[in-house]
Amino acid sequence: MNAADDKTIVREYFNSTGFDRWKRIYGDGEVNKVQLDIRTGHQQTVDTVIDWLKADNNLSKLSICDAGCGVGSLSIPLAVDGAKVYASDISEKMVEEAKQRALQTLGNAENPTFAVQDLESLSGSYHTVICLDVLIHYPQQKADEMISHLCSLAQSRIILSFAPKTCALTILKKIGSFFPGPSKTTRAYLHRQADVVKILESNGFSIQRQSMTKTRFYFSRILEATRN
Repeated sequence: MNAADDKTIVREYFNSTGFDRWKRIYGDGEVNKVQLDIRTGHQQTVDTVIDWLKADNNLSKLSICDAGCGVGSLSIPLAVDGAKVYASDISEKMVEEAKQRALQTLGNAENPTFAVQDLESLSGSYHTVICLDVLIHYPQQKADEMISHLCSLAQSRIILSFAPKTCALTILKKIGSFFPGPSKTTRAYLHRQADVVKILESNGFSIQRQSMTKTRFYFSRILEATRN
């Protein structure tokens, strides 16, 4: 399967059965135990990133690109705290849901600014570029291209999360436990941290902070890199 096919599958999945599933996971309604575990893990990743940004005490002065924003789990709280947020997702349904959640939370449609775009078509210049839980849908070569493009948009900082390729997670993935359940998601790709760091460094960035989110069914390495 080539990268173009992966992108098509991701778009179609999150505009159909995947939208319903992940809308529930990213919401606050009743879900099964596995979905609750993934919800908890994803929220921990979002909270870690927000804590990093708040710790710098300049969030209200930042322009932020949230690439692959989903239903706005990160974009909306960042906007609440005063950041200027440009949020995009490959899925039209995800973006529409994010807009509705932003309206309910903020009472206006001015910030965040939402758009339906794939990652490669993003343009502009932002203080901080963030891409959470997107790279898992793409193989390493495509992920490298995506990271390089995101680096080109970042004036100062880029924050990424990805499912790390370790022996334990590789075994879990092979036996079907990485994302339990039938017809559950798109193809899941694991990435070596060294490979992600290498592509960041080749684009002129250095790692500053890192963290690991680990629940029973959710695994995510978070890296923050700043421009040299």
